[in-house]
Amino acid sequence: ESRAANASNKEINIQWYIPSVAKPSNDTETKVLLLYAYNTNPVKISNIKIFSSRSVFSGHLWIPLARIISLREKLSDLKEQMEVLMQGCKSFSTSAPTSFLEKSETLKISPSSKPKRSDAKVHLDEKTEEIAKRCLSEVKALLSVVPALSSPLTEIPFDVTLQSITNLEDMFDLANGCIITEGSLFDWIISLLH
Repeated sequence: ESRAANASNKEINIQWYIPSVAKPSNDTETKVLLLYAYNTNPVKISNIKIFSSRSVFSGHLWIPLARIISLREKLSDLKEQMEVLMQGCKSFSTSAPTSFLEKSETLKISPSSKPKRSDAKVHLDEKTEEIAKRCLSEVKALLSVVPALSSPLTEIPFDVTLQSITNLEDMFDLANGCIITEGSLFDWIISLLH
């Protein structure tokens, strides 16, 4: 029987597996299994029994549960801080009060003519940038094939948007996992897993 699967873009699919609570007494910390699969070119699978591709990869990593929970909290805090920054920029960029007519005309602007708020690059202040670097250094340490060689980041390796930070937060959501499509965040994550 033929089965079909498509990935029209580059994408990575993240899923988590939490083993049973019972663990050997010699194991000091609970770990969860990160399962990932990604493609570096668009893929169409028509028959899974004969599928072979050089652009599809998969793997797994055992990661300490406590570090994932801690990282997710930090990413959530970072996202909130970015929302505050974005709100501040929005109110700062609003000029003198406008008439009701001008406001109603502004609402008529097509949403496709402007980038979505969540996709707009966020200009971080110094404090938020340091928080971001610490969070991303932790992500790098957790996902690096050779964690011992994972040094802290000195610069942010992808475009920081509200959507990219939301995607990272979702990536470490143990209940749901996520799919991240092509872009600078995708490229960075793949570089860590490759």
